[in-house]
Amino acid sequence: MGAGDDPVSAPGTDGAGRPGTHGSAGRIQPVLRDDALVADIDVAARSGSEALQFWWLGQSGFLLQWRGHRLLLDPYLSDSLTRKYAGTDKPHVRMTERVIDPARLTGLSGVTASHAHTDHLDAETLVPLACANPGLRLVFPEAIRPLAAGRSGLPETSLLGLDAPSPGRPSAPGVPGSASLGAFHLEAVPAAHESIEADGQGRLTCLGFLVRVGGWTVYHSGDTVRFPGMEDRLRGARIDLAFLPINGRSPERRVAGNLWGHEAAELARDSAIGRVVPCHYEGFEFNTATPEAFEERCRSLAQPFLRLRAGERGSLVPDRGADGPGAGFRGP
Repeated sequence: MGAGDDPVSAPGTDGAGRPGTHGSAGRIQPVLRDDALVADIDVAARSGSEALQFWWLGQSGFLLQWRGHRLLLDPYLSDSLTRKYAGTDKPHVRMTERVIDPARLTGLSGVTASHAHTDHLDAETLVPLACANPGLRLVFPEAIRPLAAGRSGLPETSLLGLDAPSPGRPSAPGVPGSASLGAFHLEAVPAAHESIEADGQGRLTCLGFLVRVGGWTVYHSGDTVRFPGMEDRLRGARIDLAFLPINGRSPERRVAGNLWGHEAAELARDSAIGRVVPCHYEGFEFNTATPEAFEERCRSLAQPFLRLRAGERGSLVPDRGADGPGAGFRGP
């Protein structure tokens, strides 16, 4: 928990009665998974609450829910990468058990994929989601449209490619910068997966998303490091809640990296973010970091934060006495 947090209750436990602990196979067990997670989502939807509810689904995946409207952000809910890299010199050994079968997630307004890496754009996640959610729409960088179409299997009318201006570069002509999915309005912002990159037509290959719903603004950064001017752009968005990666970067991993935990805390503070939630850790053994450095830096900066466990819920609660509804927070 972060500075000034109320305690966050854990609505579920593993078979031994210990929430978020390691199971018999050594993997981290989600607080809630499968039937229990579906029940928690549905109970929250029926509560009549005006709160914005969110669940961490592992890696960079989050489910947002407001008044029963649901948006899925960058889900990876399969073992496709573990199978793909089995027997290679870069095995993707899972650390946390899968939170839910993607076919169990229904009632979705849409889903995002911030870039082309499989832990954000996964065919074995997207195809079951599309089957379970007729009319599902996918928001992604326009630069990766062929991959988005191929991996999702969605028709062209369900594919919403976006672009965003970046330092010294305007948006690509003819490509929208925002999209609406039911109650959710998404605006694309740049992401630097170690660097800001564009395709041959000048379209960014990695994006973050500002999601506006119910008077709140939520920032999902996608995979990113900090780049010049980033905090100015984010500060202007008046972000209530941010999901930032903390797995860091290291050449020996041989994959593009992200913010370290202390960098995520500093970015949140410098961007005047209301509360920050860490992600993109405890996914794969070769590409992770512990959250302690993130938490310690948040505390030293008096930056409010919340550390969720996989399958756990948090909420933003309307505070009518503040300037707008997004100031309050509580656990599940």
